[in-house]
Amino acid sequence: MEKYEKYCLACDLRDNPKIIEEYKNFHTNENAWPEVRESIKATGIINMEIFLTGNRLVMWIEVEEDFSFERKAEMDANDEFVLKWEALMSNYQKPFSWAKKGEKWVLMEPIFKL
Repeated sequence: MEKYEKYCLACDLRDNPKIIEEYKNFHTNENAWPEVRESIKATGIINMEIFLTGNRLVMWIEVEEDFSFERKAEMDANDEFVLKWEALMSNYQKPFSWAKKGEKWVLMEPIFKL
C-alpha cells in the first residue's frame, strides 16, 4: 500500500450568487481545464476534492509521500496553463484577511481526529 498524506485548505469566493455559480461551472468535469488537471497530478496530488458552503470553499487533497507545497508552487509558476487558470480564478476568489500576500488557499490546522 502506498503511503500518502492529506491536507485541507480553505478559500472564500466573492459573496455574489452569480459569481459562485460561474465558479462552480468552471469546476465541473466538463469545464475544468485538462492541462490544469494534469499539472495537479504531476505535482504529486493523488486526489483533490473541493466542497462549498455559502461562499466558503474547502479543498481536501491526498498527496504522494514526497509531495511538497514548495515544489508545487515552483511547478505552477512555470506552467502557462496554471498561471492563466489562477489568473481567471482570482476573479472569483477572495483571500482571507489573515492570508499571506498572494495566498488564496490557506492550509487548515487539524484540531480533532476521531
